Amino acid sequence: MKKKAKQEVYFAVCINNKGYEASLEAGKLYRIVPDEEAESHGYLRVVDESREDYGYSADRFFRLEVPRPLERALLRVSS
Repeated sequence: MKKKAKQEVYFAVCINNKGYEASLEAGKLYRIVPDEEAESHGYLRVVDESREDYGYSADRFFRLEVPRPLERALLRVSS
């Protein structure tokens, strides 16, 4: 049986929620859902306040690299 490749997990902080106040909170950490097509158009797909993933302009976020132990903890909290 083939092992599934571990999907990379990324996070970003919202730095601009203007016009999306119900969906995004400025200063809040969001999980990024990898989407190469969205990124090629300048968007990030994030799991927002609706707990669904949507594409937003990438300039609304600051990407973070987090250490593996913190990544695991954040994933447990968001599940």
